[in-house]
Amino acid sequence: MFKKILIANRGEIACRVIKTCRKMGIKTVAVYSDADRNAMHVEMADEAVHIGESPSAKSYLQIERIVKACKQTGAEAVHPGYGFLSENKAFQEALAKAKIIFIGPDAHAIEAMGDKITSKKLAAKAGVSTVPGYMGIIADVSEAKKIAKQVGYPVMLKASAGGGGKGMRIARSESEVEEGFLRSQSEAKSSFGDDRMFIEKYIEEPRHIEIQVIADRHDNTLYLNERECSIQRRHQKVIEEAPSPFLDAKTRKAMGEQAVQLAKAVKYVSAGTVEFIVDTKRNFYFLEMNTRLQVEHPVTELITGLDLVELMIRVAYGEKLPFKQKDVKINGWALESRVYAEDPYRNFLPSTGRLVRYVPPAESKNVRVDTGVQEGGEISVFYDPMIAKLCSWGKDRKEATAHMRAALDSYYIRGVSHNIPFLASVLGKKRFEDGNLSTNFIAEEYPEGFSDKDLPAKDPTTLVAVAAVVHNAYQQRAAGISGQIPGHGRKVPPEWIVVAYGADGKEEEFSVTMSPEMIGGEGGAVTATARVGKKTVTIESNWTLGAALLVAKVNGKAMTVQVEKRPVGYRLAHAGAQMDVGVYTARQAELARLMPHKPAPDMSKYLLSPMPGLLVSLAVKEGQAVKSGETLAVVEAMKMENVLKAERDGTVKKIRQNAGDSLAVDQMILEFA
Repeated sequence: MFKKILIANRGEIACRVIKTCRKMGIKTVAVYSDADRNAMHVEMADEAVHIGESPSAKSYLQIERIVKACKQTGAEAVHPGYGFLSENKAFQEALAKAKIIFIGPDAHAIEAMGDKITSKKLAAKAGVSTVPGYMGIIADVSEAKKIAKQVGYPVMLKASAGGGGKGMRIARSESEVEEGFLRSQSEAKSSFGDDRMFIEKYIEEPRHIEIQVIADRHDNTLYLNERECSIQRRHQKVIEEAPSPFLDAKTRKAMGEQAVQLAKAVKYVSAGTVEFIVDTKRNFYFLEMNTRLQVEHPVTELITGLDLVELMIRVAYGEKLPFKQKDVKINGWALESRVYAEDPYRNFLPSTGRLVRYVPPAESKNVRVDTGVQEGGEISVFYDPMIAKLCSWGKDRKEATAHMRAALDSYYIRGVSHNIPFLASVLGKKRFEDGNLSTNFIAEEYPEGFSDKDLPAKDPTTLVAVAAVVHNAYQQRAAGISGQIPGHGRKVPPEWIVVAYGADGKEEEFSVTMSPEMIGGEGGAVTATARVGKKTVTIESNWTLGAALLVAKVNGKAMTVQVEKRPVGYRLAHAGAQMDVGVYTARQAELARLMPHKPAPDMSKYLLSPMPGLLVSLAVKEGQAVKSGETLAVVEAMKMENVLKAERDGTVKKIRQNAGDSLAVDQMILEFA
């Protein structure tokens, strides 16, 4: 077996590969950029080599530097992870020339499947069903309009070298073709250095279901069942699961066999994924083949018991697959939620900054956390804002979902915005529970974007009781420290007024009476009964003062609440919902009601950058009149171009930033009269 492997990647996938290498007794080499000098994957590896500046084009995409790092450290093989150089033919060839093993497919398979136009032609030739469309290279917008009309709306505009949602747009009209073609082409050029475009028919109400394949150099090519990846936003996967709640055994077998046919047609070796679009009648069409390890591979591992990274390493070393197709089983159900540093309340814009607090859920047979960050680390503007892949396993879909929801409640992240409230909301939708999925799920369930109203309506009584219990424990401690032990001097009041502050500025008051036998403190359990109005809430927990998570039995049912002590009051989070509360004595509450509220400043006359990024272009000038819906500027963040449009008619008074400037979140770009 290999004695040393270099991982040509970063973040969670680099850490995940290192874990398997450790298990196999293989030494590892990490590579890192300036921004990743103190990253988790660098700490985990046995050795680390600096390969350049923070932008990926000057570090993780530098083939010569990675080859040099292999020679410098004596690494015999390279695992590319996903993204970066994982599907780069030139990288595989450069390694082969240096007599270094690439843990992945050969160059000819990467080339054939990496180009979406070529791959569709090969798929059709191999007898794999494909989506109708125009497979030639499209010269310009004018030609794109003609072809879209011939194919028939709606159409999908796609970059030939695209992936991860970049360089893709749905167009339902000629005007949408014009804007979508130019934006997709620009994104593809920026992300992949290749702006070739093609057009195919867009399948309505589609499901995105993919087949995992694995092949060795001894003519064994197998499929490892499917993954349902239909919960997507802007063509980027959000929640994946295995198996699919939609497929029957007959369709699974047919899709698996076609995936194997395609893999064999290109003499594929290693792990790969054949992606399909599936319509409402279970007709399936080839979408693309990813010649690498997929982000969502853990759900396949959880239901099959296989380690895909280990299989990739063994296949690359020349070993035979140790099992046959008949040995591949489906054991239980698995889900994966992609936890991102993004703000779901602001159209999922990336959030960068330091992880001031970071406490992932505890791992178990039901919960797996693949992460590449740690407390004190930074989410950088230079790379994808993924924090972790949170996975759950259960004997069936209902149990796997329950474990996922509990794990999301336990995921404590502070310092950057994150999408956990949104993930909790998706899991709570009846349509998700019913398995009624499509790639339109998010657009249809959240037509106006995500907001608090998308969270399941809950009786606030429980969180109000938790707030009173937490505050009571802090007050008991304060009384003890001052020598005023309850019952000996100042008493901790048995009654509290809890004020819940809504995001809309509304306040709701609750009167809470604590049971006299409530106990709590720095080292012991908290057991209390709180009467909120006419309802009684009993809380049993081992929570200690200052702990971020209150794991409790509330009226006999398990519940996890995130507790954050603030300068005034507390912030509590559960099931995706967040509640700010103040806990007062009757007199304190009376005085608090007299405090004036400062109105928020009116920012409607400014165009603010909704995210940190680069101002690619400005479409207006000072003094120019603009109409609602007119393009004002384009901001690039995380390699995605975001078009900012006017929300109302107006006149541009002052341009405050220029094209090419770096922008912070909420930085003023221009001012209206």
